[in-house]
Amino acid sequence: MTSLLRVVIVDDEEPARLGLRQDLDAIGGTEVVAECANGFEAVKAVSDLSPDLLLLDVQMPKLDGFDVLELVGRDVPVIFITAHDAFALRAFEVHAIDYLLKPFTRERLSSALDRARARRAAPGAARPDAAALRAEARPASAVLERIVIRDGPQVHVVPVGRVDYVEAQDDYVCVHAAGKSYLKEQTLSDLERQLDPRRFVRVHRSYLLNVERLARVELYAKDSRVAMLQDGSKLPVSRSGYQRLQEILDR
Repeated sequence: MTSLLRVVIVDDEEPARLGLRQDLDAIGGTEVVAECANGFEAVKAVSDLSPDLLLLDVQMPKLDGFDVLELVGRDVPVIFITAHDAFALRAFEVHAIDYLLKPFTRERLSSALDRARARRAAPGAARPDAAALRAEARPASAVLERIVIRDGPQVHVVPVGRVDYVEAQDDYVCVHAAGKSYLKEQTLSDLERQLDPRRFVRVHRSYLLNVERLARVELYAKDSRVAMLQDGSKLPVSRSGYQRLQEILDR
């Protein structure tokens, strides 16, 4: 007998969670190990329970579905269940199992679960890369409004408007915001692509500056400058970084 799929339901609307559980009970072959009303609960449930499948809403407050995937990593297969179709095509491109658009039929859900079982039976099949999923699933014109950072069991949500600057540390970035620092596994170039280029500028190969925090630029030596931030921080500014900074300031 095929073992049950251990499922976590994630939706911020209680009626949606109840309806989904009823559908799963009627279809059979699954065990709901957790119901989560927000992304924080979902991240904890995945960490504690190691489910076989996430039934994941996209549009949720504080942490959306793509934030959740970025935090939990690539090991948990996901089926998106949402009333919004804007991300469907790109979600498939990065190997999400399925994408169910509300309202959907019980038969449609059953078909998606069959896909999940087939994925589990073929462990070598491609699984979603969470960082790629987040980057690819956003419309090209969209920019990050918040940076989500996992620190052990804690999840920090940092609005980009609070960020002073970001510092590269090998394959990590250190996000400096309001006197605090947060380490995130991501390259500086990757984060730079997701931020608003009208607000954030690469002043040095290792530093990304929020121009709203800039107090002044001082000449340090010949062709060498330092960005002085409002909180007193000092960042090196390369020649090309200074040119990029000037272009933004002159707009």
